[in-house]
Amino acid sequence: MPRQRFTSPHHRSRAVFHGILALVAVLVLGTQAAAADENAPISVVIDRAKVMRISQPADIVIIGNPAIADATIQDNRTLIITGRAFGTTNLIVLDASGAAIADAVLTVTGTNDGIVTVFKRANRETLSCTPDCSPTMTIGDRHDAFATTTEQIQAHTAISAAAAGQ
Repeated sequence: MPRQRFTSPHHRSRAVFHGILALVAVLVLGTQAAAADENAPISVVIDRAKVMRISQPADIVIIGNPAIADATIQDNRTLIITGRAFGTTNLIVLDASGAAIADAVLTVTGTNDGIVTVFKRANRETLSCTPDCSPTMTIGDRHDAFATTTEQIQAHTAISAAAAGQ
C-alpha cells in the first residue's frame, strides 16, 4: 500500500502557486509561438525597422496605410518593415501568382528608450536622454518645438552632406 503524504495548507498553497506559474509559462510560450506565425499581429516601433521572414517567396507587399508603415522586400523571403507614424494598419504579402502569403495587422507604437516627455499644461515636448537630454521630434509634440527641432536636424544634415562633398 502506498504511503499517504499529508501536507499543510502552506504546502498546498505553494503547489497551487507553482501550478499557476506553469500555466502562465505555457501561455507565454504559446503567445511567442503564435507571434512567429506570419498572420499574427506585428508590432513595430516608430522610426525603427523590423525584419520579417516569410515562408514563401514574396512578389508584392501591400501596406494598407503607407503613412503609418513602410515595407520593402530585402530578398524574396525577407521584408523590412519601418514604422512611420503611430497607428494600426494591415500588411498583405502576395506571391507571384497573386496568392496571399501573409495578411497581418501591423501596429506602430512609441518607444520609451531614454525618452523623456515634458508636459507644460497642454503642450508636450520630447527629449532623448541617452545619456544627456537633447530635443527630439515626436509626433504629438507642440508645433514650435517640433518645427525648431526639424529645422536644426535638416541644417545639420545639409552641413554634413556638404562636408562629405555630396
